Amino acid sequence: MNFYVLTLFPEMIEQGLSTSITGRAMQKGLVSLSAVNIRDYAANKHKKVDDYTYGGGAGMLMQAQPVYDACMAVQSGLEKPARVVYMTPQGSIFTQQKAKELAQEENLIILCGHYEGIDERVLEEVVTDEISIGDYVLTGGELPAMVVIDTVSRLIPGVLGNGVSADTDSFMNGLLEYPQYSRPEVWRDKAVPAVLLSGDHAKVDQWRREQSLKRTKERRPDLYEKYMEEHPEAEKKGKRKG
Repeated sequence: MNFYVLTLFPEMIEQGLSTSITGRAMQKGLVSLSAVNIRDYAANKHKKVDDYTYGGGAGMLMQAQPVYDACMAVQSGLEKPARVVYMTPQGSIFTQQKAKELAQEENLIILCGHYEGIDERVLEEVVTDEISIGDYVLTGGELPAMVVIDTVSRLIPGVLGNGVSADTDSFMNGLLEYPQYSRPEVWRDKAVPAVLLSGDHAKVDQWRREQSLKRTKERRPDLYEKYMEEHPEAEKKGKRKG
C-alpha cells in the first residue's frame, strides 16, 4: 500500500514512521510512504502557504492553490484517482472499521492542515474523506495522519509477523481484547489464570471470550450494548458458561 502525506512538516512524518512495525514494513516493500511538502508548490519566492482569513479572526489559514497543486501532482502519477483523507477535528471519528475499509485501497493520500486549517474551497475540490482521531484539537494533522497510517498498515497482509495478531486486537470483532499474560507464572504474588496453563484450547478460547465481554461491559458500555444488539445470543452463552 502506498501512503502519500501532504504536509508542511515532511520530516515529522518520515521520522515518526521510520521505526518499529511501520519501518520494517517499508523495508520489506509492503508499505511505501511519500511525505510531500506543500511548500514546494507555493508560487512565491518565500514559499509562503498561509494568509489572513476573510472576515477577520485569529490565526492564519492555509491557502487553496498550493494544497491543490500538491494533491494534483500526486494524483497525476497514479493510474486511478486515490481517496484523499483530510485530518480534521470536524471529521468522522476514526475507528477500526474505517481502518479496515482504508486498508483495501492501493493508494491513499492524507492531507494535514496547520494553523487555522485550510481554505474550504480546496477541501470541497479534492477531499473524499474527513477523519478525526478524537474530540480535541492538535496543532496540525501530522500526528493524526501517523495514527491512521500505523493503524491501517497493521491490517496489510505480511506487515505483522503473526497473521493472527490483528484479528485478535481490540475492536476487530466489536469487543475489547481479553487480558494477556507472559512469564513468569507468578509475579508479585499474582498468578497467571489457571485456565491458560491447562493446555485445553477450547477452554482457553471460551475464557478469552468471556473476558472480552466482561472487559467491554465494564470499560466501554457503549460498545457492549452495540455488540449485544447485534449478537443477542452472546449474553446467554456467557451466563450458561458461568
